[in-house]
Amino acid sequence: MSRHLRSRLGSAAVAGAATVLLAGAGVLAASPAQAAPRPCPGAGPGDPARCAQVIGIDPGSALVMRTEPRYGSTAVARYGNGQWLEVECWTTGDPDADGHGYRYWMRVSTARAWGYVNDWYLDTGGPGTWKQILPPC
Repeated sequence: MSRHLRSRLGSAAVAGAATVLLAGAGVLAASPAQAAPRPCPGAGPGDPARCAQVIGIDPGSALVMRTEPRYGSTAVARYGNGQWLEVECWTTGDPDADGHGYRYWMRVSTARAWGYVNDWYLDTGGPGTWKQILPPC
């Protein structure tokens, strides 16, 4: 659990609400995708924490954080589009649940939990972007 992310959750709510509205309008699409790990909402100068937002989750569904980078492992928490997760490192595991064969997983955390999610559902920019920023787990 990150001590940095606790103070950021309030400011992330506004940004997350805007992203959820855009996602609901069909502006966001699932891909390993569109941004890059970036300073977490509310981060101060010199704060090394990096965050990404959940994207591409179907309405009524959730991105499940797990104890290991595989779908058979224990579920820890569930997140919807627009929610911020602190990204710590990357690894490989089971391919994404939508059948694209994407095997990269991120170890992520919030104020309440930590675990792994498939990177396909985060706006990290893909391995060409985040391998320069994040260490392997």
